[in-house]
Formats: sequence, structure tokens, C-alpha cells
Amino acid sequence: MKPVFALLVGSGALCLAAEAPDCGLVPGWQQHGPARHYVADNLFDYMNGNAEGYLIYGFLQMNGVTCKSGEATLIIDISQMAGAEMAYGIFAANRDPRIPTQKIGMGGQIQPRRAIFAKDKYFVEIAATPEMDHSAALAAFVAALERRIEGRTALPEMIAWFPPEKLVAESVRLIPQSVLGLRLLKRGYVAEYPHGKAFIVAEASAEEAATVMEKLQARFVQTEPARVADEAFQFNDKYLGRLCFFRKGRYLAGYANAAQGQDVVVLATTLSNRIP
Repeated sequence: MKPVFALLVGSGALCLAAEAPDCGLVPGWQQHGPARHYVADNLFDYMNGNAEGYLIYGFLQMNGVTCKSGEATLIIDISQMAGAEMAYGIFAANRDPRIPTQKIGMGGQIQPRRAIFAKDKYFVEIAATPEMDHSAALAAFVAALERRIEGRTALPEMIAWFPPEKLVAESVRLIPQSVLGLRLLKRGYVAEYPHGKAFIVAEASAEEAATVMEKLQARFVQTEPARVADEAFQFNDKYLGRLCFFRKGRYLAGYANAAQGQDVVVLATTLSNRIP
């Protein structure tokens, strides 16, 4: 039997290996320069103005490496986020909405010069140079890294609650703070439709959701009660258009920017019926 200390060291090494990219995963590629490691405090040193877009999704650390094969270069970075939801959130924020998401981990995309995917709490991105089609090499590294990283491959459950009819493809996103531009709605999902924008925000409990609902209604003027789920109100706003908020248990949800001729309460009711 191995000593407990040895087992712990071995387990830590496996965990580290999973989140650290390795050029040797694909034959013909060698590491170029030292490996990279960044945490929240020094991420700005690596990506300057783009760091904030990582930090708002609960960025913890990044391991990276540069790989070369002939004249081709791949820059591979694996970011560890606060959890699987945040990893998917940063993936959704960085994906190309014009290209379908592939089933790589929780979701991924491979383009001629760029590949990204999210699996469990990790967000993986690979950038290729020079300007040519590197799809084969990118796909090989993505497959190897996806196999190496263990954990969640299922999408966050709230994504499936949005009605699929007329849902704009690749439009569901996790907003990490101030959903709809409202600070009271700290974090949630938004989905785009031709007839408006649906949103779902989870609070810790029904009681906390009720408190936020009360504050929301106090923030707006001339609201009208609506019969949706546990409680609801509707109103017109200068920026959010025709809008309906409702609460169902610990979830706050609704529709904003409802198109002309759409009954925002009917839209909200359809969404409410899909929330468990």
C-alpha cells in the first residue's frame, strides 16, 4: 500500500497536469519559450485591457504554453474559473455567434486560426499563426486537451429553460453582473428572440428573491400587477421597453424590450411554465 502522503502528491500532480497544456500532446510540436502562469493579481501583465473580461467570470489562474511546428505557432492557455457555470459563461462571451457551437466539453468552436472550449471549471483557448488554415492542428490539440480535463460536460441547467421557439441561435449568455444593466440582478442568463429578450436570475432562496422583487418594484414607477407565477409586475421603461418581471420560487425572470404587438405577460408566462 502506498503511503497517504504519496497518494496526495500523486493526486495533486494529476490535477496540475490536467490544467497545464503540453506541446507533446500532439506529435511534431515542441515547446517554445517558458511556460506561463498567471493569477488574478497579475493577469493584466499578460493581456492588459482584456483581463477584466476574465476577472468578472471568477478567474482564478491560467497556465499557458507556446508550441511550434516548423513555421506554425500555437499559443495555448487554460484558465481555471470559479466553477463550471463561469467557465461556460466566459466561453459563451468569447464564441463567434455566426458559427454553431460544437459538442466539445460543455461547448466549443474550432476555426482556421482559433479554437476555444469549456469543460468543467476550465476555459481553453488556442490561437494560431501565421495567417493560414490551422484547423487540423487545432482540432488535434482540442481533442487531446478535452480528454485530459475531467469533469462536467453538461450545460448549465437554466439554459434549457428558455423556450426554444424562435430563440436566436448562439444567443444565450451568462451575464456575470448587472443583468439588464440593473445592479439588483447580480448574475443570470439572457436569451435573445425576435420579439424580445428573456432573462433568468437565481437567488439563494425564495425569501431573498422576494426581497429583490420588492426592491425592483420600488425602483420603477407606474408598474402594473401581472398574474405570472408567484408574483409579477409589468411596466414601460425608457431603455428596457415593455417589460415584465416575475418571481417563481428563488428565480427572478421575465421579458424585456418586447416587440410591438407582443403581450409581454404572455411571453413571461410561457417562460415561467418552463422553470421547475
